[in-house]
Amino acid sequence: MQPKSKFIKVRCAKCKNEQIIFGNATTAITCLVCSKEVAKPTGGKAKIIARVLEILE
Repeated sequence: MQPKSKFIKVRCAKCKNEQIIFGNATTAITCLVCSKEVAKPTGGKAKIIARVLEILE
């Protein structure tokens, strides 16, 4: 059985920093470099604001 949640590699729109975030985040996720928000919690899957580079298995 596969888990429904995945880790996602995203790139910040402001500073181009790449980081890995959890797809079902329950808190707002900010960029580690410039503190711009890259994902918002929605109750289920997080709403990704940054550019998605790849979905990690």
